[in-house]
Amino acid sequence: MQDFPAYANAAGAALAPGVYIVGAGPGDPELLTVKAQRLLSQADVILYANSLVPQQILGWTRPDAERIGTATMTLESILPLMVERVRTGKSVIRLQSGDPSLYSAIHEQIQALAEAEVPFEVVPGISAYQAAAAKLNAELTIPGLVQSIILTRISGRTQVPAAEDLASLAAHKTSLCLYLSARHVEESQAQLLKHYEPDTPVAICFRIGWPDEQLLVVPLSEMAKTTREKDLIRTTLYVISPALRGQKVRSQLYNPNHIHLFRPKDRSVTPSDTTQDAVPLEA
Repeated sequence: MQDFPAYANAAGAALAPGVYIVGAGPGDPELLTVKAQRLLSQADVILYANSLVPQQILGWTRPDAERIGTATMTLESILPLMVERVRTGKSVIRLQSGDPSLYSAIHEQIQALAEAEVPFEVVPGISAYQAAAAKLNAELTIPGLVQSIILTRISGRTQVPAAEDLASLAAHKTSLCLYLSARHVEESQAQLLKHYEPDTPVAICFRIGWPDEQLLVVPLSEMAKTTREKDLIRTTLYVISPALRGQKVRSQLYNPNHIHLFRPKDRSVTPSDTTQDAVPLEA
């Protein structure tokens, strides 16, 4: 892999030749990151999953940019096209739905680009589970209730390793976000019910971020029935979590008895005394 020069992609500069694997988010154009918007406005070529990326997002691209929908293409046709464009001095965006780190098939693309010595960069995006949690006004890691999130899918065309079967993961009773599983919703529900209570809340999130999105919260025991009755099969995410019950709890992070670097026991220290850059704090 060849690295981009440090200065090459500053705002206002011409975009360096290479492949930019960019997360487009769940669908809402306003959830696109600032960096993704900038790259889209600079790139010469845009390859996008036209079945999963809304046309409005392409409004950020240059009028003269080459736009190529990839819904009908295979990796064997996409990769040579990207490599050829870069070798002619062009900047190429591979626009992926959601976040590229999840169920995006970028692993093989990255390997092939590295073997071809084509420079590339991965730019994160907002995933559907994050957008869904925001729509639900929900925190998925509530202290004293649940502190872990599992992102998974059930076996289908792509097999899940035996150690990651859904029933085994359900045994943890965490917040569980189930992708790519609506066509197997009956089996999914049966596996989840081996450990979750039947009344555990499930958010059925259909095309989150799109104009026709639907968001329904039902008991786990009604997950499959509701999915079938509403025909919510395509691009549906399930969020199964005790955090959706809405219990009243208190985090330690802002508790007056919780002491940390920027809130020491000595109350004489004021916010204006801590002007250095903030660092992440544990709850």
